[in-house]
Amino acid sequence: MAEEMAQDPAALTEPQEESLFEAPPIGEQERMVEAMLFASAEPLSVRDLESRMPHGCDAAEALVHLRKRYEGRGVHVVRVGDAWAIRTAPDLGFLMQKETVEMRKLSRAAIETLAIIAYHQPVTRAEIEEIRGVSVSRGTVDQLLEMEWIRFGRRRMTPGRPVTFVVTQEFLDHFGLENARDLPGLKELRSAGLLDNRPPPGAMPTLVEGEEDEVLDDDDQGEMFED
Repeated sequence: MAEEMAQDPAALTEPQEESLFEAPPIGEQERMVEAMLFASAEPLSVRDLESRMPHGCDAAEALVHLRKRYEGRGVHVVRVGDAWAIRTAPDLGFLMQKETVEMRKLSRAAIETLAIIAYHQPVTRAEIEEIRGVSVSRGTVDQLLEMEWIRFGRRRMTPGRPVTFVVTQEFLDHFGLENARDLPGLKELRSAGLLDNRPPPGAMPTLVEGEEDEVLDDDDQGEMFED
């Protein structure tokens, strides 16, 4: 009997459990996903969606149909990192400019630190300081953590096991990015005032942050850092 089972691979495969309930039609699943994305203040992952849907639903397939349905409409179904959200169509953003927004000023140190993390993640504090040529104060990192634009990543498997920093899903969502690969190039960053022509790391002595940590004017920060 054992030899027969070894020769028959099907005998070693456990029978798949069949659901007692039939999944709703894909159109109904699409409506469920639409309702959850519309009501949620934060982007939702496929796992989040399926955890709230009846057994047997396929949130990923429903998202494909829903995304096509919203093409060309006033709002789009967009991917934000590993999650999904409903957002205003980019070409209609001007309609929202009359809303009252709270302006949060970022220091040059915070802007440069954020840019380095976005482009070099995962990156340690020591690596940030080497790239900037200036020491990074704890207040700068704390400000970006408080804004939830960066978070702690995995520790490096090096002496001291330093912690790394990476950008968050909130950062991608704020700037309308699907992932970090969609970040603008150096030319766009310089034109927005987010980078300046610094000497390469090691070409100048490390300064103490605060000597050049003045708060930028609104015009110098560009529209990217309106909150």
